[in-house]
Amino acid sequence: MKIIISVSACSLLLAGSLFASSLQEQNKAVARRAFEEILSQGHYALAEQLYARDFINHGIHHDASLEEDQAALKGWHQAFSDITIVPEKFIAEGDLVTIYWIARGTNTGTGNGLPATGKKAELAGITIWRIVDAKIKEEWSAFDQLSMMQQLGLLPANK
Repeated sequence: MKIIISVSACSLLLAGSLFASSLQEQNKAVARRAFEEILSQGHYALAEQLYARDFINHGIHHDASLEEDQAALKGWHQAFSDITIVPEKFIAEGDLVTIYWIARGTNTGTGNGLPATGKKAELAGITIWRIVDAKIKEEWSAFDQLSMMQQLGLLPANK
């Protein structure tokens, strides 16, 4: 009887672990698709498929709705017409996916309050998404805005 209970318990643990691993891989796939198709390529219509309707981007001073978040993304694409946002690392735990990314582009237009400088910029950032039922529900992000402003010549560079 002890053997049956032990085998059953091990089977349940293994099944739970496999399910969690499978869910985490599914969540990483959603994150990868959002980065590649929406953030980098600008296919904004896909936001309806990949983001929850009640999505919230948690900022330091302001939480942004999906509409506000997508408007900011469009602003980055206006400011950097050749922008690419490349996810470099994915880490998944539970319903959270953390993405380390690098953005590159040339500031040829105006958007998000930036003037067109014609200069290239490269910056790194980290985004944490909570993904529920294969939809991005919450976001926390940070990126190197100071370095970007220095690269664009809008702030003095450190010496």
